[in-house]
Amino acid sequence: MLSKANRVTHPSDFRLAVRRGRRYSAPHCVVHVVKNERSNNVRFGFIVSKAVGNAVVRNRVRRRLRAAAFQLLHDVDVSSDIVVRALAGSAQAEWATLHAEIAEGIDRIVVKE
Repeated sequence: MLSKANRVTHPSDFRLAVRRGRRYSAPHCVVHVVKNERSNNVRFGFIVSKAVGNAVVRNRVRRRLRAAAFQLLHDVDVSSDIVVRALAGSAQAEWATLHAEIAEGIDRIVVKE
């Protein structure tokens, strides 16, 4: 489980990451990464729309994304905000696939910066 210090909670932080952050698109998710000078922690946020499925499916996808983020927490540069937007096919994707896509997105974006 991600601690409160490792979660993006404010809507303006989500907007900033999606609009100004670097983006990596994968088949099941889109990863947005932006530097956050105000925080000393890596923070993750998740966007799971109704296109993914009903409430039960969306919550399951969100839990799986959170579990993947928890495992990647120590591999990411500090003071970064990472927003993961789940796409419609993410409900049928395996957990290992979601984890690999998020890890690859973070690696590619952090290398470019």
